[in-house]
Amino acid sequence: MQNPHANPEAARPKPMSEADFASWGMPDMAFVKRIAFENAEGENAEGWSIHAADGTQMGLAPSREIAFAAIRQHELEPLSVH
Repeated sequence: MQNPHANPEAARPKPMSEADFASWGMPDMAFVKRIAFENAEGENAEGWSIHAADGTQMGLAPSREIAFAAIRQHELEPLSVH
């Protein structure tokens, strides 16, 4: 076995590309963030947007609790974006 202290560069992890980082955990996680939008009646409204790890919007919910429940129903782990 090689001694990692003999060559510190060999022990250093390689940096992740933006694409690697975006796809990391994609099959297991969904992100929730509060958004403001204009509803069908032209009024300002607020909701909770559900996104895949790569940023693709997957849904919209009227509350954070419903967004988390929908994510869990699809066997994903919900995470908040602040």
